[in-house]
Amino acid sequence: MISLMVFNKRRGPILGRHPWVFSGALKHIPDGLASGTPVKLVDENNHFLAQGYFNSYSQIAVRLWSWDEDEEINEDFFIRRIESANNLRVNYIASKKTDSYRLINSENDLLPGLIVDKYADYLSVQFHTIGMEQWKDQIVSALVKIIKPKGIYERSDAKKLSREKGSGIIVSKTEENNLLHGKMPDKIIILENGLKFYVDIKGGQKTGFFLDQREKREALIKYVKGKNVLNCFSYTGGFSVYALSAGAKKVVSVDVSEPALELARQNVELNGFDLKKCEFIAEDVKRYLQDLGDTKYERYEITKDSESGQFDVIILDPPAFVKDRKKIREGLLGYRRINEQALQILPDNGILVSASCSAHVSLDDFRFMLSESAGHTGRTLQILETYIHGIDHPELVAFMEGEYLKCVFGRVR
Repeated sequence: MISLMVFNKRRGPILGRHPWVFSGALKHIPDGLASGTPVKLVDENNHFLAQGYFNSYSQIAVRLWSWDEDEEINEDFFIRRIESANNLRVNYIASKKTDSYRLINSENDLLPGLIVDKYADYLSVQFHTIGMEQWKDQIVSALVKIIKPKGIYERSDAKKLSREKGSGIIVSKTEENNLLHGKMPDKIIILENGLKFYVDIKGGQKTGFFLDQREKREALIKYVKGKNVLNCFSYTGGFSVYALSAGAKKVVSVDVSEPALELARQNVELNGFDLKKCEFIAEDVKRYLQDLGDTKYERYEITKDSESGQFDVIILDPPAFVKDRKKIREGLLGYRRINEQALQILPDNGILVSASCSAHVSLDDFRFMLSESAGHTGRTLQILETYIHGIDHPELVAFMEGEYLKCVFGRVR
């Protein structure tokens, strides 16, 4: 195995079990070293530090997956990693009521660059780095041996892979090449906390469904009985279905995607809920909230008559507004605008559920944004519950870059 020397002054994060090593920490990188090549890191005294794989055309030159000098990198290595990750999920998540969850959470399961989501009897996978993709055959073989899925489908993010320019890797978008094992139907049915959902692994957002909001959807149940609920950025209606299951009076789902809303409608029917209690609106959420505030409510003149069309609970679960560290300020402004709009609409004792999946926005930043939103609208917001990742999205304690999700349940006064 090739050894790469790390400057002694840069070895601290490695010893602290951080999984990234930047090119500037290395004394020398041999010419022609291919992405995916296993490498051993040593300090300037030639003491072993960690193992990982080289990832060319990236500032993160090495991604670490082992601190054991004697561990061999082969199919058995991937079997051990996947077995460990699977045991965690089987012990704490899988049940007769829940058959779907994140199986491999990249760096946090010591398989950097790999995402695997389990949907019932099927797997959706993403290779986020060129280096990890070089081990695709061994990973798929290990997944088949351990999980025994009916099908494995690749949903790698082509944009992320394309950033590593000059790699020579071509990410195919053809269905035939993306099917890595078995078969994959156009839609499958999953179970989450006893509720059923259609999932489109082939064409849905991310890997098909937002599994990371499972605990937040369940937490919503206590707030919605007999209430009017507005689910913004609803996608395929996860929060909407949970609200109906808890006896919500009316649920309005708003999303810019008509195909997503159609699947949301089907999810309502799949669970046997009354479509008459639902409305599905294909519109830009920001424009919808603005129009709702302009036409039905005036600032500080919020009606308490539920029949007027007011919403007692508003859920804001937008896509990442901050995808670049340089655009944090712009993204926070976007979050503030939609939260201000929601706060203007909600009545006294209304519930705001506000989430962000932007890794560049910290929980402290998000909370400060909510404080500003409340102040600008003349409202008081009490935080009732705060959520981050779930058990199937574990985080290495040193890997703060992997902390992306935050969700706040607040009461408006």
